[in-house]
Amino acid sequence: MKTNKNPDEFLRERITELRIKKGVSESQMSYDLGHSRSYINNITSGKSLPSMIEFFYICDYFEITPFEFYNIENKNPSLIHVICQKLEKLEEKDLLLILELINRMQHM
Repeated sequence: MKTNKNPDEFLRERITELRIKKGVSESQMSYDLGHSRSYINNITSGKSLPSMIEFFYICDYFEITPFEFYNIENKNPSLIHVICQKLEKLEEKDLLLILELINRMQHM
């Protein structure tokens, strides 16, 4: 999970990466978060940084946790988040079947 980028640069690039995966423009994301159209552009261009509470709103917007935001090994945090939520509701026997399937897929 370690990166050579400074934290501000990582934050800007990660927001851009997740925004593109979500398929929304900077201005649409800004509006969705309740800000002016340039809010996200100001963050991704390095002109400003979000406050801590705004960072949590950004994570909520992407439907991920702050840990998932900073986990650079996870290229699809929103999808993994949803999958994990659904897995938590399964019985142990079903989880074991899914684990076996994953193990088989990794050896293909």
